[in-house]
Amino acid sequence: MNCKRFVLASLAVFVAREVLDFLVHEVLLKSTYQATKYLWRPDMASKMWILWLSGFVVSFLFAFIFIKGYEGKGISEGARFGLVIGLFVAIPMALNTYATMLIPHMLAVKWLVYGIVENVILGIVAAAVYRPTQTAGTAAASVNPPL
Repeated sequence: MNCKRFVLASLAVFVAREVLDFLVHEVLLKSTYQATKYLWRPDMASKMWILWLSGFVVSFLFAFIFIKGYEGKGISEGARFGLVIGLFVAIPMALNTYATMLIPHMLAVKWLVYGIVENVILGIVAAAVYRPTQTAGTAAASVNPPL
């Protein structure tokens, strides 16, 4: 494992995750959350640090798991990884929350879809950042293969 690229991939995943979470929760789902405000903690803003800490830890774990199975197959490998993780995380989160909390079914569906899409994008980010750097010898060999 290349530790420098691991840290960079983890930080890139964290930043991408924060941006995507903002878009999903503060833009796309804002009106849904306002319509269901009876469900949410009134002091949620004071607990945002917990979400950031959780996101930070999950970003490093996401990158670590990706790197441990890394095969060097490019962006498509990251997208596949993100899809698997997205399905693994989003399905139980959305369905279990719907089964245990009084949320609209469309909120569960949106969480499921957005969760999968977000993880695919995060997988692509991890693959793009962790990809091996081409050395001069590797680049020359790929352009002019030996006969």
